[in-house]
Amino acid sequence: MAVPGRLNNLVDDDEIAERAEAFDGPSGEEAVPPELYALADAAQSGDVDALREAHRNYDGNINDPIEDGDTVLHLACLYGQLPCVQLLLELRASLECKDEEGAIPLHDACAGGFTEIAQYILSFAANVDGCVTRMLNATDPEGDTPLHHANRGEHLDVVKLLLEAGACPKKENVYGQAPADMADQDTEVRTLLTVKQVEAITHMSN
Repeated sequence: MAVPGRLNNLVDDDEIAERAEAFDGPSGEEAVPPELYALADAAQSGDVDALREAHRNYDGNINDPIEDGDTVLHLACLYGQLPCVQLLLELRASLECKDEEGAIPLHDACAGGFTEIAQYILSFAANVDGCVTRMLNATDPEGDTPLHHANRGEHLDVVKLLLEAGACPKKENVYGQAPADMADQDTEVRTLLTVKQVEAITHMSN
């Protein structure tokens, strides 16, 4: 479940503790194996060795959902744990798994402003036919793409990265909002997206 991140990729101890307390189990009735929780804990904390060991002890699929449909890769992206993301992709975690809200791991990375993770995901996906385009156009129930999430958090470096990768600056969500509309007025990220949006519209009309 993607949540807005903090500016400058900084997160304090209180926020980490608050998020950890919020992670209290599956949203459905089906029991989640303890071994899967071990994977989740390792991904959240960024403990690569523990993650590798937990994977060895888990007989299920690395893409099994944990809470709110989140996979271990969703959690690693949400908490900004790049080494865990790298290991999970080596273990064939899916970049296109959706949580219960339809968000993919890239949504979480962009919402948190984790530029290195977003860059790694896009580079990794470049080897899979059509994967980058599908991820950039993936929407949650409100129609928000990863670019919407990045712009909402005013994560300028992530916004630039997504645009360079081919994200559409004029794609609207269910409320008719383009990514530029998600940022505050007179911010650098809104100015950039507004310019790119106008350029995209002009290019289509020519």
